[in-house]
Amino acid sequence: MRAMILDAPRQALRWRDDAERPRPGPGQVLLQVRACGVCRTDLHVVDGELSEPKLPLVPGHEIVGIVTELGPDVAGLSRGDRVGVPWLGWTCGICAFCRSGRENLCDAARFTGYQLDGGYADWAIADARYCFPLPEGYSDIAAAPLLCAGLIGYRALTLAGTGERLGLYGFGAAAHIAAQVARYQGRRVFAFTRPGDSTGQEFARSLGVDWAGGSDSLPPEPLDAALIFAPVGALVPAALAATVKGGVVVCAGIHMSDVPRFPYRLLWEERVLRSVANLTRRDGEEFLALAPLVPVRTTTKAYPLAQANAALSDLREGRIEGAAVLVP
Repeated sequence: MRAMILDAPRQALRWRDDAERPRPGPGQVLLQVRACGVCRTDLHVVDGELSEPKLPLVPGHEIVGIVTELGPDVAGLSRGDRVGVPWLGWTCGICAFCRSGRENLCDAARFTGYQLDGGYADWAIADARYCFPLPEGYSDIAAAPLLCAGLIGYRALTLAGTGERLGLYGFGAAAHIAAQVARYQGRRVFAFTRPGDSTGQEFARSLGVDWAGGSDSLPPEPLDAALIFAPVGALVPAALAATVKGGVVVCAGIHMSDVPRFPYRLLWEERVLRSVANLTRRDGEEFLALAPLVPVRTTTKAYPLAQANAALSDLREGRIEGAAVLVP
């Protein structure tokens, strides 16, 4: 099969057209990859900021594929099913976290495109437990960003509470989906981009946000909650300063630069600062049922599989509006 391979951190991905097609083991399925989103977490893996990848590695964890082969002991899936595979790719199922519905915190968890080969290839193996049926009405390309940008955005939005005035820091793939869900829920959305990014602010306005400005600005009125999608620790005190008493700030990325020191008064008055870690299957089921009701519309830029390095570079430099998607 064809695949893009990471041999070592901070190196360009290597193209192979003679990689061995994987075979599904117990509880696994073989997928013919139809599309794979390019996520900022992929950048953190490739750039060495997430330091424990399997090497060599096929990156990619927003996989849309067709089930072509079933391993032993697979239930609930059939050949020909179209499914999505997210970041959380395997859990033990027996630890206290798994047994209490918090499988996203499983100590033994393995992650797609990090410890498990992902979707930057023609074919991929996935645990059948972590394959989600995809809603009709979405093309393969349009569905791919739902599987991480959408799912993590949805979990972050849920953990932010029910406040009306919502700030989104970093208006990329996740925020452009979260904004649509928040507006469907009747919230008012305030979008924060890189300072001076007029294109990004116009993109946010095109999705109906109430206000868009630079992350170095305060919103026109205090926020009830803020979601930080940009991996920039300096945004934590900025978001706390923008929230009301009792407000919530959610750090939604898997990696973030160090949070600078800030005065206690920013956290005082019962403000809450919390992180989001991964996702659960319940998140996937809820969000993928909700997406067509909103309806969530993903903005994408498609790249051939062989141009994965260009897609990663464009994402790193902020040249993508919405989400990048690789198409084998």
